[in-house]
Amino acid sequence: MSKLTHINESGSARMVDVGGKDVTERAAVAEGLIRMQPETFRLIVEGAHKKGDVLAVARVAGIMAAKKTAELIPLCHAIPLTAVDIELTADANRSAVFCRATVRTRAQTGVEMEALTAVEIALLTIYDMCKAVDRGMTLTDIGLVSKSGGKSGEWRR
Repeated sequence: MSKLTHINESGSARMVDVGGKDVTERAAVAEGLIRMQPETFRLIVEGAHKKGDVLAVARVAGIMAAKKTAELIPLCHAIPLTAVDIELTADANRSAVFCRATVRTRAQTGVEMEALTAVEIALLTIYDMCKAVDRGMTLTDIGLVSKSGGKSGEWRR
């Protein structure tokens, strides 16, 4: 196992110095799922929710979250994002909404945290908008699918 880069020799947290790293094209894909009651799912899919278009709001929330990741995660670098794509897919068989976030940059560090944050916040937005009708919704299967770019190159789950 590699050493933890966010811990210094004395065991204290530190922000990694990426100043000497090359600027490269980088991308990350993360995904996750929110499960709910069939009636909640129906409200979302049919656009019948009183609060409006749940998926449209969740998509914007995911994009905004990716852009704000460094403000939420203490040792995360603020990096310029070149693209954020949030796909939300309704899955009637599981009474769930699947989220996939793809984030891109041209920078000195990767965008894995931005992709994961985008998925979490998009799904939490669905929860927030629908909690009045279904407090038992569950966020699940959230994880990194792939990353590319930088010194470590390609990685796929």
